[in-house]
Amino acid sequence: MTAPDAGRGIGNGEERGSLFEQGLPRDSFRILHVSTGNVCRSPITERLTRHALADRLGDPLWGGLIVESAGTWGHEGAAMEANAETVLAEFGADPSGFTGRELLDEHVIRADLVLTATRDHRAQVISMGHSAGLRTFTLKEFTRLVRAIDTATLPPLEDGVIARARALVRAAAALRGWLLAPTAEADEVYDPYGAPLPFFRSIGDEIHQALDPVVTALTGVPAKT
Repeated sequence: MTAPDAGRGIGNGEERGSLFEQGLPRDSFRILHVSTGNVCRSPITERLTRHALADRLGDPLWGGLIVESAGTWGHEGAAMEANAETVLAEFGADPSGFTGRELLDEHVIRADLVLTATRDHRAQVISMGHSAGLRTFTLKEFTRLVRAIDTATLPPLEDGVIARARALVRAAAALRGWLLAPTAEADEVYDPYGAPLPFFRSIGDEIHQALDPVVTALTGVPAKT
C-alpha cells in the first residue's frame, strides 16, 4: 500500500506547524522519537511510524496522532543521512521533506509519548524535567511492555485512537518496574551514523520489528500481510 503520508502527515519537514492552520484537531497525541543527531535513527523511526499508522488507519492525520523526532545533539536543519533515506524507501516509507532539529524543552512538554533510541537518550529526556518520566521509554523497552499488555483492556478504536494511546502509555508505565530487560543492551538501538548501507538496513529492521507491536496496540489493527 502506498502511504498517504507524503507531504501530509505531521513530522519533521517543511510542513511542520502548517497543519495547525489547516484545521488539525486540538485534541491530539504526540509521539516524539529521540536519538542523537536526528539524522539516522529517529528519522527512520519517525517515518516508519507514520507509514505504519497510515497503513493501518488510512487517514493521513491518523485521528489526531502526531509523529515527530528530534536529537539530543540534533543537527538543526540537516538532511537525513542518505542511507537512512534508502532504508525508508525500501520499506515503502516516505523520506522526503525531512530536516533535523535539536531537542528542546517545548518538544518534551508537548509530547504524550517519548520513545528514545537508547537508555542514555531516555535519561537525557527525563533530566529535562517536565514530568517526562512516566511517558518516556526507549523504543525497545516500550515494545517489551506493550507485548505484556492485554489490549482487550484498552479502549476500543471506536472511542478514538487518542484515548487508546493514552491508556496504552499509562499501562506501560505501570508495568515498567515489574518487567525488566533481560540485559542492558536489550533496550538499545545502536547508532549507524557513518556505517555502510547493510548496517543501516539491520538497524531499520530492528526499528521496524520494534514498532510493529506498538502500532498494532495503538490502532487495534494488525499489519497487513
